[in-house]
Amino acid sequence: MLTRRSALKVAAATALAPTVIARPRGELLSVACVGVGGRGGGNLGGVAGENVIALCDVDAQRAAGARERKPEAAWYTDYRELLDALGDKLDAIVVSTPDHMHAPIGLAGMRLGLHCYCEKPLTWSIQEARLMNELAAEKGLVTQMGNQGTASGGLRTGVEALRADIVGEVTQVHLWTNRPIWPQAVERPAEAPPAPETLDWDLFLGCAEERPYHPAYHPFKWRGWLDFGTGALGDMACHTMNLVYLGLELGQPLRVEAETTPRFAESYPAGGKVTFHFPARGAKPPVALTWYEGSMRPPAGLLGPERELPGSGCLVVGSEGTLYSPDNYGTRLELTMNDGSEPPPMPAQSLPRSPGHHAEWLRAIRGEGPRPMSHFGHAGPFTEAVLVGDLALRLGRSIQWDAENLRAVDVPSAEPLVRRQYRAGFGIE
Repeated sequence: MLTRRSALKVAAATALAPTVIARPRGELLSVACVGVGGRGGGNLGGVAGENVIALCDVDAQRAAGARERKPEAAWYTDYRELLDALGDKLDAIVVSTPDHMHAPIGLAGMRLGLHCYCEKPLTWSIQEARLMNELAAEKGLVTQMGNQGTASGGLRTGVEALRADIVGEVTQVHLWTNRPIWPQAVERPAEAPPAPETLDWDLFLGCAEERPYHPAYHPFKWRGWLDFGTGALGDMACHTMNLVYLGLELGQPLRVEAETTPRFAESYPAGGKVTFHFPARGAKPPVALTWYEGSMRPPAGLLGPERELPGSGCLVVGSEGTLYSPDNYGTRLELTMNDGSEPPPMPAQSLPRSPGHHAEWLRAIRGEGPRPMSHFGHAGPFTEAVLVGDLALRLGRSIQWDAENLRAVDVPSAEPLVRRQYRAGFGIE
C-alpha cells in the first residue's frame, strides 16, 4: 500500500513520462520555504496555496512579512533544524537564499526525498550544479530553477523558432545586462559593527569563511561579493541567456575569454565582457556568445545606426536574419531578415505552454502535468555553463574548459572556484 509520501514520489517520477497518476482533487502539498525575504517572498507567494508548514530565514526582520502571511507555519532560523524536525512531514522545499547556500540547503532537502524549487543561479559553484542535477535524477524528484521567464509563451516561441533555424545558421549571440545594481569593485570593509539582533550572522555566513558582519553584505548587496554571490553574470544570465541556451541547445563551452575593468580580491569588477565559445552540435555550427555587464557595453550600432540599446537584451545573429529580444527574459521577440523581406511565420507550437512557473512545478509533483521546463536536468548544465563564464571573469583571463571533468585545463589554481571548500557544519556531504 502506498503512503501519501511514497505516492508523491511515484507521481514525481512518472511526471517525466506521458503517464500521469491521478491524485485526490484539492489535496495540498506540504512545503517548507527557506529564505523568505526579498525574492523569497515572491516564491512564497507562488506556493501560498499549498500547505506551507515551515518558514526559515536567518533575518527575522526581513522575514516579518512572510510570517504575517503564514502565521500558522513553524518558524526556524536554521534550515538544518527545520529538516531534522519536519523532513519526514514535507513533500517539497523552496530555496531562496543568497547564492552560496543554494546547494547546501537544496541537496540536504533532496536527500530526504523532497521535491525542490531553487532560485537562480542554481548554485554558487560549478561542481554544486552537477551534484544538484545528479541527485535530482537519482531520486526521481520534480525540480525547478527560479528563472521565471522560462514560463513565458514568448520565450518558448523563441526557442521553437531557433530550433527551426528561422534565422538560418547562428554563429554569433550578443547578450547584455543593466546589472550590477548593487556595489561591486570594492574592498572588504575595515569596520566590524555589531550585527542586528534580528540577524543570525553565523547562519548567514553558512558555508562561507568567517568574517565580521557589515551592512555592506546584507541585505541584497551580497550579490557583488565573491564569497556569497555570483555577480551580474550569475544573477542575470540564467534569465537572459536562457532563450539561446535552450533554442540553440548549446551545451558546454570549450573555451571562455574574459576582459574586465580592474579586479578586486573579494568583489566582482565594475564591468566585464565574457565570450563563450560553444562547439558545433551536429549540423549546427559553433557559436561565439558574448556577454556584456556593468560599465562594459556592446559596440555602438549593434542594432543599427539609429537604434539605441536598452538596458538589457539579446541579439541572435544568423545567416538569414536576426532574432532580437529587448528584455532580460526573452519574452518579447523581433525577427528581421537580412534581405529586407517579410519574416516567415513562427513555426508550429512544439513545446507545452506553462500555467505559471510555480504552478508548473506544483502540478508536476502531483503528476498532473509534464516535467517543468527549467528542471535541474536543464538548469544544472545551464548553470554550469554560466558559472564557467564567472570563473573566467573572476580570473580575468581566457580558460580552456574540460566539462566532463569539471576542470580548467590551463588554470590549475582555479580548482577552489570549481569545487568549494565549506566551513565546518555547512558542507554538502
